[in-house]
Amino acid sequence: MTYKQTLDYMYSQLPMFHRIGVAAYKADLNNIIALTKLLNNPERKFRSIHVAGTNGKGSVTHMIASVFHQAGYKTGLYTSPHLKDFRERIRINGRMIREESVADFVEKYKESFDEIKPSFFEWTTALAFNFFAVEKVDIAIIETGLGGRLDSTNIISPELSVITNISFDHMQLLGDTLEKIAGEKAGIIKSGISVIIGERQKESENIFINKADEMNSSIVFASDHYQSEVISLTNEVQKFRIKKDHKILYEELSIDLAGNYQIKNICTVLQTLENLNKKFPKINENAIISGLRQVSLNTGLQGRWQVIGRNPLTIADVAHNEAGIKSIIEQLNFMLLNYTTPNAPKLHIVFGIVNDKNTTSILSILPKHAAYYFCKADIPRALDADELKRIATSLFINGESYSSVKEALLAAQTKAAKEDIVFIGGSTFVVAEVI
Repeated sequence: MTYKQTLDYMYSQLPMFHRIGVAAYKADLNNIIALTKLLNNPERKFRSIHVAGTNGKGSVTHMIASVFHQAGYKTGLYTSPHLKDFRERIRINGRMIREESVADFVEKYKESFDEIKPSFFEWTTALAFNFFAVEKVDIAIIETGLGGRLDSTNIISPELSVITNISFDHMQLLGDTLEKIAGEKAGIIKSGISVIIGERQKESENIFINKADEMNSSIVFASDHYQSEVISLTNEVQKFRIKKDHKILYEELSIDLAGNYQIKNICTVLQTLENLNKKFPKINENAIISGLRQVSLNTGLQGRWQVIGRNPLTIADVAHNEAGIKSIIEQLNFMLLNYTTPNAPKLHIVFGIVNDKNTTSILSILPKHAAYYFCKADIPRALDADELKRIATSLFINGESYSSVKEALLAAQTKAAKEDIVFIGGSTFVVAEVI
């Protein structure tokens, strides 16, 4: 098969959670175990770091990978979902897997894999693990797809497990309380393997402590030791003052990711790198400083407070649950208060959402003073734009619905004055269509 035929097969024949939702979710590890057994267990042939969490796991995964790359390690990176190109999910030293590698793998194993009937994510995970093994990476940074305990990535035995934080998302699969969700995320904690928890949260801390104790694993909460303070912020870079145990560690540490939520993620990353230092001695101060300064360059990360246009300033972010969107709104409000323009800027929001989120809860935290352009991403799982507008109107959030993301963005940029701000978000898939 050609690369295009390969993708057509994977998208059309394999159940894909990000497109259709719950129907594609496999609540056990049987398929991935069977797939990797056929491949002679590639996941055992490279060292790895496993990252889970509700928010921040993508940024944390990319930051760690950037530092390892900068330190001179051959670094694999497995993330999901992709925004534009399937190959974004699987990278080595920032370079996407080759089209030929994807096509050859699917061609070779399609018949055997079809007997197992895997999901899209199971197929992709098997491909990634096999690719990292064949390419003999020094380390692979592996992001969970959904949850942890039953996630296809959870067959690895990593050097370290990392859980960023816990908040409400995918409740229909992971549970309707923070304690239940934490229990699913805690499933990545392995026997004798240390775990870093990004934030100490009262609803989840005992879940993690008890699981670590059960697995005889040491546990560290990054927020107990690292404190970060934003000392400057633009739409391209932000600088932090970092303290460890309340003593200054970095007077100024730059990162090329501008979302204000990185203030927590950077502490998780620094604690993770500290714990890995003895196993990976090339992770030194120079690698940390240079790696964090060029995360996007080294890894290709997109969709995190990404500026995609100016005059009007147009920003996209993939935050898609209540906690993530709260952080976005905080930053937008900060910008509106501190934006230096002749006239007061107005906020225009291009917004779409998938149909299995708590739409009312998410809409209720959006600012009512903005102009809204409701849209539907081009996937079956997306919520109809007219229905989204109807729910928003009932919450006194006013705007118009549009037949496509492209049309909504064009309307927003046309109606916005040069000094205004246009924000695009609510769904990874909305952002994917505009980047």
